[in-house]
Amino acid sequence: MFGRLVDRMIFQPEPGIDLRPEDIGVHAEQVYLTTEDGVRIHAFFLPYPGATRAILFLHGNAGNASHRLPNAAELMRLGCHVLLLDYRGYGLSEGSPDESGVYADARAGLAHLADEIGIAPLRTVVFGRSLGGAVAVDLVQDRAIAGLILESTFPSLAAMTATLFGASLASLAPTRFDSQRKITKLKAPLLFFHGDRDEIVPYDLGRRLFDAAPDPKAFETIRNAGHNDTVQVGGRPYFERIRRFLDEVAPP
Repeated sequence: MFGRLVDRMIFQPEPGIDLRPEDIGVHAEQVYLTTEDGVRIHAFFLPYPGATRAILFLHGNAGNASHRLPNAAELMRLGCHVLLLDYRGYGLSEGSPDESGVYADARAGLAHLADEIGIAPLRTVVFGRSLGGAVAVDLVQDRAIAGLILESTFPSLAAMTATLFGASLASLAPTRFDSQRKITKLKAPLLFFHGDRDEIVPYDLGRRLFDAAPDPKAFETIRNAGHNDTVQVGGRPYFERIRRFLDEVAPP
């Protein structure tokens, strides 16, 4: 019962599509994937002509994938296909979200890129933002991929709870979304972004997760950025940093 209550607090999905690709002048295909536990989930696939690399984009805890289409379009313009996933219960995906379920959704996304698009994991960069960062770390902890980008994410649910509500409540969910433990097994290069004015996931928590990761890794502080405006505040230098990382780990 406590676990279900935590899930309702963590996951804040919005059904449907609020922004369509044509609204922002970008071509994207709507695709459906079936997870290993039989849930049908929705995703946007943004192809880049001739690309031989891809980004699997895992979004945060609220809204749906359509809200991230402008961000995905900018990533696609860096010369890679982008698969923008809707977790179960979000957007047009079936089911209800929980921790193990969203992990399965991410595995389905990586498999789709390999099996249907022909982009192997070693040519795929996984990008996890906020809660999506915890999903991304779980996905790649024991997999060989080209690289991992984490943005505005946290070491564990316990660490977040302790920061926001005190250590006594953190003990109620000690193993949930435990990225700090999983990231120690990471074999892929890591690029980390965090705003120094993040009001939801404190900057120090991002540093803590980064410090736990093995090399090679790099941490980029986005000055004067909060939790939800890193892209806007970071601007072109933010995307150019991502381009350099892509070119290092999966050269075009």
